Amino acid sequence: MQQSTYLLEMEGIVKQFPGVKALDHAQLKLRPGTVHALMGENGAGKSTLMKCLFGIYTKDEGTIKVNGEEVAFTNPRNALDNGVAMVHQELNQVLRRNVMENVWLGRFPIKNGFVDSRKMYRDTQEVFKDLEIDVDPRSIIGNLSVSQRQMIEIAKAVSYNAKILVLDEPTSSLTENEVEHLFKIIEKLTAQGVGIIYISHKMDEILRISHDVTIMRDGQWVATRQAAELTTDEIIRLMVNRSFDNRFPPKTNTPGDVLMTVKNLTGKYEPTCHDVSFELRKGEVLGVAGLVGSRRTELLNTIFGYFTRESGEITLNGKVVDNASAFEAQRNGFALLTEERRATGIFPLASINFNSTIANIRAYGKLLLSNRKMSKDTKWVIESMRVKTPNARTLIKSLSGGNQQKVIIGRWLLTNPEVLLLDEPTRGIDVGAKYEIYQLILKLASEGKGVMMVSSEMPELIGICDRILVMSNGKLAGIVERGKDFGGVPGEQETILALAAKYV
Repeated sequence: MQQSTYLLEMEGIVKQFPGVKALDHAQLKLRPGTVHALMGENGAGKSTLMKCLFGIYTKDEGTIKVNGEEVAFTNPRNALDNGVAMVHQELNQVLRRNVMENVWLGRFPIKNGFVDSRKMYRDTQEVFKDLEIDVDPRSIIGNLSVSQRQMIEIAKAVSYNAKILVLDEPTSSLTENEVEHLFKIIEKLTAQGVGIIYISHKMDEILRISHDVTIMRDGQWVATRQAAELTTDEIIRLMVNRSFDNRFPPKTNTPGDVLMTVKNLTGKYEPTCHDVSFELRKGEVLGVAGLVGSRRTELLNTIFGYFTRESGEITLNGKVVDNASAFEAQRNGFALLTEERRATGIFPLASINFNSTIANIRAYGKLLLSNRKMSKDTKWVIESMRVKTPNARTLIKSLSGGNQQKVIIGRWLLTNPEVLLLDEPTRGIDVGAKYEIYQLILKLASEGKGVMMVSSEMPELIGICDRILVMSNGKLAGIVERGKDFGGVPGEQETILALAAKYV
């Protein structure tokens, strides 16, 4: 039998869900020792195609070949045993167990009928040493940062000695140094003949590390090109079938009077923010920048009352507010969109109807809830947020990441907040959905809302924010003013990075 020139061949893949044709004769061919980028808007079918490969979904039609032989994996373990590993965008880890138990889950080394913890520790150290990952294998994984957990999940996939490795948005939680580290790992793996399928919305990454690029739209294959032949504009045109001359919509908001004042805010428990003071104006989009570990998320969580406040004062419209809990913060006119959509944002096994209305549940009655009002509000969320879904009864977990995010934003808008705290609102979302969320943020600001937005993407902060708070080591390192440090000045990103790197 002639050896195939491809590690993986997926052809004519069809997958249907009730009311949705998620894949319509999609295809992908992966060469050994290469990085093959898989691109498309949220809902284009990228993750569904990979789940059909990995045995999470069963394809309805089509063929999948690994090393020239047709396969049909019935579950992820079946795929892993056959040299196919996948690192998901949303991490699935046992947070209360340690690192090495998470790496070897389901395949613990056994000695005399008991788990051999010493061997498991040594084996984990060996994998980490090879990948230059500096994490104690005995650490509880729930105590680690999202970026550390992401690298551990990549190490786990590598530990299976997989010949095909799928990375779904692997850099969404990584710093620039960690991204460089990941690229070194990818280079080492491809040199060993591993084929990597790389799903990302970050154009610069795609063009830098990919050999081939496959683009999907609406569940269908659009094109496969060599990365060297493509430009960012060409990729976007193929993805969305329209030109994106400007990545960010024109700013329509005009900051006005002071809406919220934060004075000397300090959280009670580490890691937390320390002695942070600033003002947020009506109609303002206030960015929050900083490196991983700068406590940007902790700042938002402390303002919202999700984390306990040790000291400091928050005023809204000149009145002191005591956000002692998330419930109280919501009642005081605050809303928080959390960083980890799957872990703390959505109710995955519930419908869009439930996910849209849960934060505003008291508005629908005390003993008996009004289905009519709930249906009306859900319809508003779907229509105003442009959520792509068959109907309001659809489980939210079946939606793309971008559409899930739109539902959550709509959920909070139903509570009519004055201050929106957005933590990485476009993380893992394609360029088209990002543009819609940018439009929505600017529209809310133009209506007089105050918006605080944490983002790890510098162009995003510069593109839509009026000012940017820069955090470092839990403290405010500085504030970058629009019009002074912004406006296309080549050094604007350097200004923010210099503040972010400053130890205060």
